[in-house]
Amino acid sequence: MNKILLSFFVFILLHNYTVAQKLLTDSSKAVSIKYGDKGFEFNTADGKFQLQIQGRLQFRFATPEDQDPVTFDDFSGEKKPSFKINRARLKVGGHAFKPWIKYYWEYELSQSNLLNFTIAIEKWEWLRFQIGQFKVEYSRERRISSGEQQMVDRSVINRAFTLDRQQGAEFYGHLKGKGLADFNYWAGVFTGTGRGNTANDDSHLMYFGRLQWNFMGRYLDFEGSDLEIHEKPAGVLAINGVTNQSPYTRFSQAGGGSLEGYENGQPGQYRVNQANIETAFMYKGFSWQNEIHWKQIIDKFNNDYTDNLRGYYVQAGYFFHEVFDWWPKPLEMAFRNAGYFPNSEQDQTKKRENSLAFNWFFNGHKNKLTAETSYFNYDKTGNIPADEWRFRLQWDISF
Repeated sequence: MNKILLSFFVFILLHNYTVAQKLLTDSSKAVSIKYGDKGFEFNTADGKFQLQIQGRLQFRFATPEDQDPVTFDDFSGEKKPSFKINRARLKVGGHAFKPWIKYYWEYELSQSNLLNFTIAIEKWEWLRFQIGQFKVEYSRERRISSGEQQMVDRSVINRAFTLDRQQGAEFYGHLKGKGLADFNYWAGVFTGTGRGNTANDDSHLMYFGRLQWNFMGRYLDFEGSDLEIHEKPAGVLAINGVTNQSPYTRFSQAGGGSLEGYENGQPGQYRVNQANIETAFMYKGFSWQNEIHWKQIIDKFNNDYTDNLRGYYVQAGYFFHEVFDWWPKPLEMAFRNAGYFPNSEQDQTKKRENSLAFNWFFNGHKNKLTAETSYFNYDKTGNIPADEWRFRLQWDISF
C-alpha cells in the first residue's frame, strides 16, 4: 500500500507542476498563487488542482530535562537540560482532479520519518473516506497537531493510551439534524502495528469507532485554545472504543512498543481493548478539554493474564483580555492536571502531573511562544513518593 500511495502522490505533484507550468506560459489562462493558513497555495484556474506546501519548526529549551519521567527510577540520576529543534516538518496537501479528492503527506525532517500519507474522498458531508497512514481520532489530545496544542506537549497519560498513527482505511462524516441533533462519527480498520508497518502480525486487525455529539449544535475542530473567541458556545461529548491484537502494548511516532513491565511479544500475544470518554468546550476565550481512559491488556500466551489501566486529564485555558483590559490580547494562560493509575504486578507506579502554561500568539498557532512549568508526583504501592519540577520554553513557527 505504501508504494501505491506514494506513487500516486508523486504523480499528483508532477501533474500539478506540469499544469501550473502550462498555465503560467499561457496568457489566456491564470494560476492563483497565494500564502494562507496552510502555507504557499497554488490553484489552477479551473479549480481542479490545488497544491499546498508548508514548513514548520519547533524550537525547545527544557530543564532539568525534556521528557516526562517514565519510571520511578527516572527521578534519580544525572539530569540533562536540552535545547533542540524538537520538530521539523514538511507538509504537502491539496486536491486533484476534483475538489473533493484530497491528498496529504507530512514528513519529519529531523528524524527522517514519513508521518502521514492519505487520500481522502470527501464529496458528501455525511459520508467520507480516507486511506493511508494517519492519526486515529481516538484521543483529542493526540489528534490535535503538535503545532496547535495549548501546552508545550501532551500529558503524562499519552504514552499509555494513544493509538498514534496507523495504516488502514476509515469512514467518517457529519450528521447534521435539527437543533442539538448534531453528530460526527468515525469508523476505521487498521493493521494495528503502528507507523511504518505495512502488514499485520497475524490475522487480527485493529477496529476503531468514535461517536461525537456536538451538543451545542456546532462542530468543534481538533485544535487547542479558543483563538476564534467563539461568540456562541461550542462543545462536544465523544465516546471512543478500539480493540486490537498484536505484539505491542503501546504506540508512538516510532511505531509499536511496550509499556513498563512488558516486552514486545510474539505475533498476536496481546489483546488490547480500550475506551475513553471525552469532552471539549469553547466560548469567548475560554477552552476546556478532558479525557477519561480505560485500557485492558490480555496476555494470550500467559493464561490470559489481564491488566486494567486507568488515566485521565483535564485542561483549561483562558484569554483574560476578555475580562481585563490591561491583560495583553495575545496572551493566554492554561492549566492541566493528569493522572495515570496502572493496576498490575508489572508496573505499580501511579503518576500525576500538574502543568501551568502561558502562550503568546504572534500569529495564532502559526507563530507562538509557550512557557510552561510542570510538577510531577509519582508513587509506588507503599506510598514511596518521588517528585520533580520542570520548565520548558518553546517557539513554534510555520511558514
